[in-house]
Amino acid sequence: MRYVLLYLLISISHLANCQKYFLFIGTYTGSGSKGIYVYTFDASSGKAVWVSNTENVVNPSYLAIAPGGSLLYACNETITANGGGISAFRFDREKGSLNFINKQSSGGDNPAYVSVHKSGKWVIAGNYSGGSLSAFPVNADGSIQPYTQLMQHTGKGVNKDRQEAPHVHSTVFSPKGNHLFVPDLGLDKVMIYKFNASNQKPLQPASPAFVNTDPGSGPRHFIFHPNKRWAYLIEEMAGTVVTYNYKKGKLNVMQQIATHADTAKGNFGSADIHISLDGKFLYTSNRGNENNITIFSIDRATGMLTLKGFQSTMGIQPRNFTIDPSGKYLLAANQKTGNIVIFKRDITTGLLQYTGEQINIPEPVCLKMIK
Repeated sequence: MRYVLLYLLISISHLANCQKYFLFIGTYTGSGSKGIYVYTFDASSGKAVWVSNTENVVNPSYLAIAPGGSLLYACNETITANGGGISAFRFDREKGSLNFINKQSSGGDNPAYVSVHKSGKWVIAGNYSGGSLSAFPVNADGSIQPYTQLMQHTGKGVNKDRQEAPHVHSTVFSPKGNHLFVPDLGLDKVMIYKFNASNQKPLQPASPAFVNTDPGSGPRHFIFHPNKRWAYLIEEMAGTVVTYNYKKGKLNVMQQIATHADTAKGNFGSADIHISLDGKFLYTSNRGNENNITIFSIDRATGMLTLKGFQSTMGIQPRNFTIDPSGKYLLAANQKTGNIVIFKRDITTGLLQYTGEQINIPEPVCLKMIK
């Protein structure tokens, strides 16, 4: 009986630990932030606890975690000409700390997005102001080599203030890792590249090399459905989501739907987009005059979206948000008010409810979570 009880206690402890995750928070550092913050997040209680933070890391505005969870890569988003960089860190799970490995130039101004290939052997950076993307080989120790390829976009869009030049806003690998999709806000295009991880210069324009979006829409972030058959694009300036059918590197438009209410008037500032792990709901964040999360249901047969509701983020400028690995919570990072608000997620309806829990950090702009 004693051994049975001991086994049960160990099992319960194991299950409890399975509900605890690491949360990484990227920030802008001009308002007192230390850089990247590491928290534990307990999905059994919805509470986050500070563990550590970096020092002297400039504007780690977007983060990417390599397969296995031991390596993290961060944009160093700087305004100075050719000052942008990508930094590599090793994550110590026992201490919950990030240890700097090295840094390389991103090849352009204001890198706003970074991604890691599923092989772990390549890191891709998107330079927003530079209008380019760069490919970095990864060494065995997780450090990154100087980029071996830089793809420079050219052209402009119809909005003279926002689209005076190319503005690469994200670099997203296809589910198989053999294509890269690059929404360019300045060009109103999603550029499409073939990706060969065995080549020193892994990027090559696909055929077709892009899909157009509506003039002035400002494509921003891009995501694939868990079933790998559909993809979704959030358009920052139009405040819309485009649904695509996806097959072998090609996108076909199926739907465009607003992220805002019919009564909303301009200045949408749509930002981030995520799908629940069960594939039933899609969420977007809206800045501008709205400062909320839009909730859509996803038709399991067609991939089409239906508006379900809105949730205030209880702050200003929700640039980024994330859904925890358990699927029970959504965390929204409000950049201007410096608060990350934790919402309970109804897995049946997709709707959100404030838990009463917040994290206060200056200018949080990226949230990543791992088991």
